Amino acid sequence: MDYIRNGGVVLLCTWHQQFFSAVRPFKNYKAFNPSIMISQSRDGEIVAKMALRNGWNPVRGSSSNGGMEALKNMIANLKDKKLAAHIVDGPKGPSGIVKVGAIRLAHAANAVIVPFSVSAEKAWYFNSWDKFLLPKPFSKVILRFGDMIKFDRVKDREIFERQRMRLEEVMLPGLRA
Repeated sequence: MDYIRNGGVVLLCTWHQQFFSAVRPFKNYKAFNPSIMISQSRDGEIVAKMALRNGWNPVRGSSSNGGMEALKNMIANLKDKKLAAHIVDGPKGPSGIVKVGAIRLAHAANAVIVPFSVSAEKAWYFNSWDKFLLPKPFSKVILRFGDMIKFDRVKDREIFERQRMRLEEVMLPGLRA
């Protein structure tokens, strides 16, 4: 967090499979008043309430509904508060494919991306598109943060796509089968 305190901007990125398990531990970051984009679905409402209780500012919208307005709000919040989180393959997948929103958000806010993954000693994996992870009660939950990644802002679509693929390559080892 020294990076943020020294003026840096950080976008935490994870997979849809794992984000829910990180909401509670991320309570430690509430002093930064960070944002996270959460879909406008009924399931998203539950997650948004939980995020809000743990000090996160839920921005409602996704690639499938209200995405452009949500992205604008995320950019403004990230520039102002210096910390946000993004679910790179949500809300509907496909699992393991980073969507362009994370790169656009990082570019627009001049943020570094810090990928993270979540694992649990004992967990249930749902029969869903993302194999959603839910730690079993009293299971030890481990958050692993990767190195900061800084992508130069580009207009060239080919370079932009290489950045997206690079983030995906870095994050895929943290995705649980």
